[in-house]
Amino acid sequence: MQYPHKKNVAIIVAHPDDETLWAGGTIISHPEWRCFVACICRAGDEDRAPRFAAALKALGAAGSMADMDDGPEQTPLPIPAVEEQVLQLLPHTQFDLIITHNIAGEYTRHRRHEEVSEAVFRLWKADLLTSPELWLFAYDDGGHTHFPVADPTAGIYLSLPAPVFQHKKELITGIYGFSQDSWEAQITPPAEAFWTFSTVAGAEQWLNSNRITP
Repeated sequence: MQYPHKKNVAIIVAHPDDETLWAGGTIISHPEWRCFVACICRAGDEDRAPRFAAALKALGAAGSMADMDDGPEQTPLPIPAVEEQVLQLLPHTQFDLIITHNIAGEYTRHRRHEEVSEAVFRLWKADLLTSPELWLFAYDDGGHTHFPVADPTAGIYLSLPAPVFQHKKELITGIYGFSQDSWEAQITPPAEAFWTFSTVAGAEQWLNSNRITP
């Protein structure tokens, strides 16, 4: 697939490090992309917020953060509030590609991932965010039976070259500061995958069949 030299890409995530864990190798592999990462949680986190800024600098991306509730209770957020927050974070609403979470999350289970996916799709469906392509992270942990791994049946599956994976891993352990035996470091995927959609109808059908009910 051929892209313009300066493809404008929005990566919309719940937490600082999601952009690296689930799409870092793809971002690293496309230095010609102009990436903006919008993160809805942890702007007030004095440890994670500056690490997010440093990770974006290392990835050659711009970005911004908000501070929506991310407490351990994971009280559901109203989807319209998430939609509004996403629009406030982004510098504009027209992109060549939008990448975000899977409607079922990347592992079992995290409401914020699911809510961001739902909100981004609804904005895309309503033409409040426009892009010819929507990609959703494609990972699965078998219902907590193994670490999340890239789904080889997804529309895009990328086995990361060793130098790219090493760079990605260094962002997680170096910039984000997770120890080598941490969950984040252990699960850092050596392959990345995305469900890809070019029509609202196709995306909606897939989302409806994969959405987790509360």
